[in-house]
Amino acid sequence: MKRIALLGMPNTGKSTLFNRMTGGAARVGNWPGITVELLSGKILLGSDMVEIIDLPGIYDMHGFSDDEQVVRHFLHDNVPDLALVILNATQIERQISLLLQLKQLDMNLVVLLNMADEAKRFGISIDSKKMSELLDMPIFLLSAKYGTGYPEALQAIGKALRYPTPSMAEQLRSQLEQDGHIESEMARVLKHTVQIPARLSDNLTEKLDRVMLHPWLGLPIFFAVMYLLFQGIFLFGQPLQTGVNDLFGWLRGAAVAPLLASLPAALQGLLLDGVYNGVATVAAFVPIIILFFLFMAMVEDSGYLSRAAFLMDALMARLGLDGRGFVMMLMGFGCNVPALMGTRVMRSRAMRLLTMLVIPFSLCSARLQVFVFITAALFSPKAAPVVLFSLYLFSFAAAILTALLFKGRFKNNEPFVLELPPYRFPTARQMALRGWLEVRHFLRRATKFIIAGVVLVWLLTHLPPSAAPASSDTLAGMIGSWLHPLFAPVGINEQLTIALIFGFVAKEIVIGALAVIYGLSGAALSGALGQQLDWVQAYSFMLFTLIYTPCLATVATLRSESKQLGFTALSIAWSLVLAWLVSFAFYQGARALGY
Repeated sequence: MKRIALLGMPNTGKSTLFNRMTGGAARVGNWPGITVELLSGKILLGSDMVEIIDLPGIYDMHGFSDDEQVVRHFLHDNVPDLALVILNATQIERQISLLLQLKQLDMNLVVLLNMADEAKRFGISIDSKKMSELLDMPIFLLSAKYGTGYPEALQAIGKALRYPTPSMAEQLRSQLEQDGHIESEMARVLKHTVQIPARLSDNLTEKLDRVMLHPWLGLPIFFAVMYLLFQGIFLFGQPLQTGVNDLFGWLRGAAVAPLLASLPAALQGLLLDGVYNGVATVAAFVPIIILFFLFMAMVEDSGYLSRAAFLMDALMARLGLDGRGFVMMLMGFGCNVPALMGTRVMRSRAMRLLTMLVIPFSLCSARLQVFVFITAALFSPKAAPVVLFSLYLFSFAAAILTALLFKGRFKNNEPFVLELPPYRFPTARQMALRGWLEVRHFLRRATKFIIAGVVLVWLLTHLPPSAAPASSDTLAGMIGSWLHPLFAPVGINEQLTIALIFGFVAKEIVIGALAVIYGLSGAALSGALGQQLDWVQAYSFMLFTLIYTPCLATVATLRSESKQLGFTALSIAWSLVLAWLVSFAFYQGARALGY
């Protein structure tokens, strides 16, 4: 099978092109360094099956960041049949240097000048045919976002794959000795092929930045935008959630229960009250998760998060971090794992470790499911968005406190450099693809962690057979009783304690575990929790869930990215201690005030 590698600087639209070519497997974002691992997809190109590999964005073939080393090692050990070099056409004068470095490697190259639509809007004129003649390689103007120029580029890619693949080991070793003429070559090519106005004009970006980057109003506007985002999630998501919940309830009574009626009672209980109730309760949150990622896609791909990083840099610097750390925390809203991998763009190991220590406090989409369910059960529709927004503020507070306490241990002097791309609005295709990827991710987890988790919870709440289900005599009851002295001071009862234990595997299991423990699902489970808990207990439980040990996937990523078992242990221990202290302070303080 032939292999195509996507190469380019960060923020050139590599992942957008990857998604267009393969149908989607990479996350698309509008800030530098979003591609953090080697993602691949297979497509049929002509009569050949071809593997497309999306490499991390790099600025220089001689750089020392983890991403730049990953690219060098990949090119050395896995020479691609073709390298697609993606350049940002609006920054051609800065990006062509990387192309000239790659040209020295004597690879098969096809160059795509992406964001041609933006370049045209800025008045930048590029003679791609003349540039192709001067550099002796195929060069095409393209808009990966809208697909303009894509068919012609795809035809050229198929043609270029017919050429033999060179060996580049020697070129990589000797490239440092060959870079002397790159600057003069850049000047020659740009002089004959590119016309750039004396001043690039983007009135919309300039006008928005006067407000969005205002020294006093910038941060309040950012938090207001995030608050409105959560209001929108609840406004549109709750009716959808109710509909899905009712559908699963009807399906159980009309089809699933009759289908399983002939099975032994114990097996019926396992399949209906265990697997079905658990998975159905979690699945009811799919519409809200889709909405969350659709809304976040608009914020991320618009370029606004880069502005948020810029606004937060002064504060983050006092914490031993920088604006990139804030961006990674915001990435963690989706999932902590890719956010941890995103720290590879940091050259300072100390800053990278400190950033990895704070990222697990980001309120990920798995925790979001838990909080949406609890807030809907215990709080009014008017109060629920405020409660959810407050948990995001607690998420930031936990990260800030952690950075303050540990910045002396992880000292850093690396300067902060961040591009501010123009404002863009994602296409409907990009947003739909993003939503589908998240649903697919959920379904994969549902078939692994969630089903395994709810089955194990059912067994713990029904064994030994002589004990009444979910009673104190079951294995779950014994575990809950043993841990009760530890959790009673923070208002967490024995049933919630069992759910927290399984939440260590994956936070999605928490709601499924509660459905199994109580033997209820959907509205019935919400009603039971509303009767058993008051709002102080519920909020304390959510605080603990927010802060305590992240899921196993996050822990495994911490271990692999830090390459330190001691650092991973520190992260786990600190999150447990902090979760207990915060929940204790809130619960005991609220009770002391008479709530």
